[in-house]
Amino acid sequence: MKKTTLALFMLIVVFAQSAVAQESPAQSKIITPIQLSGPRVGITTVLPGKTADALKEDLGMTPTFTQFGWQFEHQYFVLENGVAGLVEFVGLIGGLEQGKFLPSASLLVGIRGASGAEFAFGPNLSLTGAGFVFAVGHTYKMGALNLPVNFAVVPSSNGLRMSLLFGFNAQTR
Repeated sequence: MKKTTLALFMLIVVFAQSAVAQESPAQSKIITPIQLSGPRVGITTVLPGKTADALKEDLGMTPTFTQFGWQFEHQYFVLENGVAGLVEFVGLIGGLEQGKFLPSASLLVGIRGASGAEFAFGPNLSLTGAGFVFAVGHTYKMGALNLPVNFAVVPSSNGLRMSLLFGFNAQTR
């Protein structure tokens, strides 16, 4: 588990260096923050461990299930060069296709580069307990429409959860 956490941390550091290139002071003017909230759908898989065992034994679930929810995103700063600081709250309900209701919530802070590449991290709370989520992704733009794709990992002493989420939002002020 420690190796996984270390590998994720290293990935985030490398990712951050490419997303946040140093700019000249003339290019660092802060412009108006925006809201980018919208629906999220995806899939989560739980690797073998205590959480996967509990899903199977206690709830009669398979360790792979769908997710449905909403992401509330606020870009608290946006530089002229397109680099943005993010605060996100992601609320999800998992397992509906298996007749189950598994809520989870994550509060993340992160950064998105001008190209759309992003990473974020923060606490996660679910029925399996508390953990720390690491997420990487990319937001594709089609005019005012944004199409985010994110991969998130939640390592814990009870096992490892991995999620792939898709969504959409439109830029609003």
